Amino acid sequence: MQENSLVSNYAVAQYKVHNLKCNESKIENILYREFNKRDNLEVIVSDLTYVRVGKSWNYICLLINLYNGEIFGYSVSKNKDAKLIEQALLSSKYSLSKIQLFHSDRGSEYDNKIIDKLLKIFKIKRSLSRKGNLYECLPQHSEGTMQ
Repeated sequence: MQENSLVSNYAVAQYKVHNLKCNESKIENILYREFNKRDNLEVIVSDLTYVRVGKSWNYICLLINLYNGEIFGYSVSKNKDAKLIEQALLSSKYSLSKIQLFHSDRGSEYDNKIIDKLLKIFKIKRSLSRKGNLYECLPQHSEGTMQ
């Protein structure tokens, strides 16, 4: 195409990251990348991602049980906010009272009274990744099933 001075007018839709404030909470990193050898429902980790549906972006919140890599809960929304996380927690087929630790990144969605209240009601400890460390939330499994 370059030889003939041709330029493609086909564009792939791309997601544009919105730089929001980081969660500056004093909550420490209790998990500290210790993903292996966990009891069932001892630690639930959470992360958000986005997918294109039609002409708009939708967000997915996944909660993963570190015991076996099972998806503990999930939710989908057009909005990336605390309600998305709350719905994922409430979608679980397991009792939230069995969870000991909830770990997430420092995204502003996780710094919310809704989430704090829910975790307090079920006596779930909180853990946040270190600031600026994107890859600390989800485990790297040797089988390549989770990245």
